[in-house]
Amino acid sequence: MHSPQTQNHEAFASSLPRIAEAFHESALNAARTFVLRWKSGPLGPRRPSTLRRGFSQGGGRRSVGGLSWPLGFRTATTICIASLSLLSLLSCSHPYEPNTLVMIIESSPTNLDPRVGIDGQSERIDELLFDALLTRDEHFNVQPGLAERWEIPDPLTYVFHLRRGVTFHNGQPLSARDVKWTFDSLLQGKIRSTKTSTYRYVERIETPDECTVVFHLKEPFATLLWNLSEGAIGIVPYGSLDEVTRKPIGTGPFKFVSAETDKEVILERYENYWRQKPRLARVRFVVVPDATTEALELKKGSADLAINSPMPPDTIVTLEHDPSLVVQYSPGTRLAYLAFNLRDPILRDVRVRQAIACALDRRPMIEYLWRNEVRPAHSVLPQQSWAYDDDVEQYNYDPSRARQLLDAAGYPSINGVRFHIGMKTSTDENTRLMVAVMQQQLREVGIALDIRTYEFATFLADVTSGAFQLYSLRWIGGNEDPDIFDAAFHARNFPPAGRNRSFYSNPRVDALIDQARRETNQDLRKRLYAEIQEILAKDLPAVNLWYMDNVLVHTRRVRNLTLNPSGNYDFLKTAEITGQ
Repeated sequence: MHSPQTQNHEAFASSLPRIAEAFHESALNAARTFVLRWKSGPLGPRRPSTLRRGFSQGGGRRSVGGLSWPLGFRTATTICIASLSLLSLLSCSHPYEPNTLVMIIESSPTNLDPRVGIDGQSERIDELLFDALLTRDEHFNVQPGLAERWEIPDPLTYVFHLRRGVTFHNGQPLSARDVKWTFDSLLQGKIRSTKTSTYRYVERIETPDECTVVFHLKEPFATLLWNLSEGAIGIVPYGSLDEVTRKPIGTGPFKFVSAETDKEVILERYENYWRQKPRLARVRFVVVPDATTEALELKKGSADLAINSPMPPDTIVTLEHDPSLVVQYSPGTRLAYLAFNLRDPILRDVRVRQAIACALDRRPMIEYLWRNEVRPAHSVLPQQSWAYDDDVEQYNYDPSRARQLLDAAGYPSINGVRFHIGMKTSTDENTRLMVAVMQQQLREVGIALDIRTYEFATFLADVTSGAFQLYSLRWIGGNEDPDIFDAAFHARNFPPAGRNRSFYSNPRVDALIDQARRETNQDLRKRLYAEIQEILAKDLPAVNLWYMDNVLVHTRRVRNLTLNPSGNYDFLKTAEITGQ
């Protein structure tokens, strides 16, 4: 029998989904109102560095950087924040774990075998459990890892020399046969994995001694080094088969303790790690898929940390003002983009695609919807990449040019409408807000955008099958190496087998991609990729919208957290818990 107080707490907790939904709808309406006010005139001076904190209120509206938001948005935000705070007071905290860092993740890893797992959580946790032959620096150049050095005597031969004194978590010394087995188990079909095709140009692997591994290739393959580095794969012990999924054993800074699907994954420090040992004794990853609950857990202190969570930017701003929490930002590599289906009779005309790019004003979306947590993008590659080049055609907000391009393409305005076009999107709140703004901006040049919202699985199935005109998604990690041009823009990679979902085809781009993949001289590769980026900016199979910052929220008992561009979990290698 529950007490009346407990019943009240449960009743309040059960109402949170309705409160959150009301907040979402109010925010969506606010986005539409925002665009209407944006249309009426200039937004006034910008203060990007102070926007997150610079609010003033007056009358029935909230003024942010010269823009008036309706009172409904302020009220909805206040209700949501008050609900979080009240539930925080009513709830009972989890048992305090003084020697364990509790980190929130939004989903369980699907497979902790580094030869198999390709989802974000699997890859990020695997990087803590396993080491690779090579690592990546802040510009995504490869650096020594388990291999302390390597040579390329000819374009078909790569020789790696392993470090001595490295051991697996079971005490077994690392040797060349472990490396050979890791890749042979894929290439010989002993392990079924989508990663197998990544190494399709590997002909054979030799181990002349315990510390030397030689890769022989079928043809030149310059991205081999990238695909041997952390984030791509990790080295497993000789003879490892499917049991790695259940009991992963690597050489990484943390070792596996336990995992329970949709609940948690527990790791602990590996005391014999060959590099500097982590300062954390134990890490518990807890699965919290709901953004409202995630914010609550951080406010209560029952969780220590979350990075790049689904929490909306306004929630992050709220948490910034909580004295018990710290919010860190750093430039990231995740790219949001708007893609066109080039088989569509309207969108196959490059002038229409360019007109859409000119009609979109990214600045107010960046400042007011994303609260400056994103930065404008002009390439699919992140700015940190050694191959990045922004000396390309850029499409600044220019509705007059958009109208001229549409007129030239043969789409006159009739009663304010030139044509209708459909955009498919998921139910993600931030995406819904963004698309609502885009709809209003495109209307200004005579394009009627019809928005169709689907659950993510249905949305992704339509995207991968080509059943769309427009869609927006994000590249997460896959765009950090210029091999992304092959995957996303080469004509041989049309769906369903490939990821060229725009069905883009340009023989010159295909030839440049193929040449760059065979070239081992990085300076020459950089010039080839610069030309590719220049052509893509003109052909415009997709509009690169913005790079998303890495956003880390943590309690004050955690310190020494350093973010890297990829937004992976490397900061756990140096993090420590204070005595607070």
